Amino acid sequence: MRLFRALALALLPYTSIAAKKPSTTFDKYHENFLTSAPLKLEDASYDVLTTAPRDYGVAVLLTALEARFGCKLCRDFQPEWDVLSKSWARGDKKGATRMLFGTLDFTDGKATFQKLMLQTAPVLLMFPPTNGPKARSDGQPIRYDFTQGAQPADQVREWVSRHLPDGPKPPIYRPLNYVRIVTLTTVLLGTATFLSVAWPYVLPVLQNRNLWAAISLITILLFTSGHMFNHIRKVPYVAGDGKGGISYFAGGFSNQFGLETQMVAAMYGILAFATIALALKVPRMVDAKSQQLAIFLWGIVMFLQYGFLLSVFRIKNGGYPFYLPPFW
Repeated sequence: MRLFRALALALLPYTSIAAKKPSTTFDKYHENFLTSAPLKLEDASYDVLTTAPRDYGVAVLLTALEARFGCKLCRDFQPEWDVLSKSWARGDKKGATRMLFGTLDFTDGKATFQKLMLQTAPVLLMFPPTNGPKARSDGQPIRYDFTQGAQPADQVREWVSRHLPDGPKPPIYRPLNYVRIVTLTTVLLGTATFLSVAWPYVLPVLQNRNLWAAISLITILLFTSGHMFNHIRKVPYVAGDGKGGISYFAGGFSNQFGLETQMVAAMYGILAFATIALALKVPRMVDAKSQQLAIFLWGIVMFLQYGFLLSVFRIKNGGYPFYLPPFW
């Protein structure tokens, strides 16, 4: 009996060794993937991971991040790729999806770039499993399309998930942007402090009716004179008249110049100011003679300005029959 127990104890270490599963390629790289996602690859590790047969999937980003290569798209997409890789490692710690993510920079994988005959970067290759569900027996990778520029991590995740067996996939976890939070908090606190101090001085300005009347009047004059038309049509500021001179007004209702818009706005502004003066300022004058003189002067201003406006309208429409002197 004692001999049997001694023999059993002696064989116990060997039974534990026999029960231990052999380490596979996926297990080996998955341990590194959990601690440093995405995997930093070189030519040798790229060949090991992508060689068939595979009972796992692997997505490899072939990129060129150094500034001397001038690959702006590589640098723009790299943060999203890191977010996707780290999110996958965080949500799949047990390796249930049998999926790995790696990055092969040009400086570490020149032979691979030459073997694949790549002339541009970045290139994202998805190597689906060659064994199991959704396996591809030919072992050929699937290439992601970067024609629309750098894509967000969520969109790339959907693309990767389509080529994997059915089942839940890890969601995207985006790290908190502490710099943005601190900046936003500082701006909000600064704005609140400024408003609390300046509000007694700002409120009377905001409640000033004359200020809002002036803003409204300027806005009306700006848009009724054709400001938006100029921006939409990209009209010239002025044009030649064919005789060595300058045309300030374009003929026809479907054409106008930039300077013409400003002159029309000024004419309407003078007419508006004259009307406001006659309606609000002149009645408040105490001296009767000054009041009569102001009425006479503002009346002349309106007459002349309106006559000039009619002459401009006749330039726009040659058949218009009306006019006011002295603008025949």
